[in-house]
Amino acid sequence: MTDISFTERELDVMSVLWKHGSGTVAEVREALGQRMGYTTVLKILQILEEKGHVTHEPEGRAYRYRALVEPEQAGDSALGRILNKVFHGSVDMLVAQLVSDRDLSPGEIDRLREIVDGLSTEGEGGDEG
Repeated sequence: MTDISFTERELDVMSVLWKHGSGTVAEVREALGQRMGYTTVLKILQILEEKGHVTHEPEGRAYRYRALVEPEQAGDSALGRILNKVFHGSVDMLVAQLVSDRDLSPGEIDRLREIVDGLSTEGEGGDEG
């Protein structure tokens, strides 16, 4: 599952499962603020299960669904597509876009520097792990 992609509605449903750990159709629908009908949520969960992103187990008369894909996996895949298609592979353009319109606190800026500094020192250390 290297290229994980979700439609907007699938991502809404996955977001609920990631946040709550699991959910029945009714619970997912409620968490979405009932923006989708019951049968729509059910169909999306069934599609996600067909894709291998979700599994279910019986719980009384209902099924409890849980994600098989971690949010980081989906984020990596989605961000990679954006990086390649929108920013033509330019990481610096992507990062600039992410931070340019945000009012970052000094602490957030320091944390970003730490992350970048950590990446540059990882490359210098060789294979230590």
